[in-house]
Amino acid sequence: MAPSYRDDDRGQVAVEFLGMVPLILLTLVLLWQCVLVGYTYTLAGNAADEAARAGAVGDDCGEAGMRHLDGAWEAGANVRCEPGTDLFHARVRLQVPVLFPGAVSFPFSVTGEAGAVQEERGGP
Repeated sequence: MAPSYRDDDRGQVAVEFLGMVPLILLTLVLLWQCVLVGYTYTLAGNAADEAARAGAVGDDCGEAGMRHLDGAWEAGANVRCEPGTDLFHARVRLQVPVLFPGAVSFPFSVTGEAGAVQEERGGP
């Protein structure tokens, strides 16, 4: 008796893999987007820290904050400097890109805040 082709499972793994490809790709896209969100938080915090340090010693706070941003994140960046009596505050707001930096951005933004102690000017 000849074997029946209905009982043969050759090619089953290939069919199951093709069915899983969209789920695998979706998972990779979501992971990449999480990486971009995390990197945007890191950039905002670092830019705010550098801006606060520059402002505390009397340099241009806004320029220092923008200098530490990559080109794609620089476009929608907002650096705000607030000198105080003892503490210099800086706040950097960045747009989170969707999949590729420099393309479309999410409708929400990420904020990084930092403060540095004001240094006195003058010498001995």
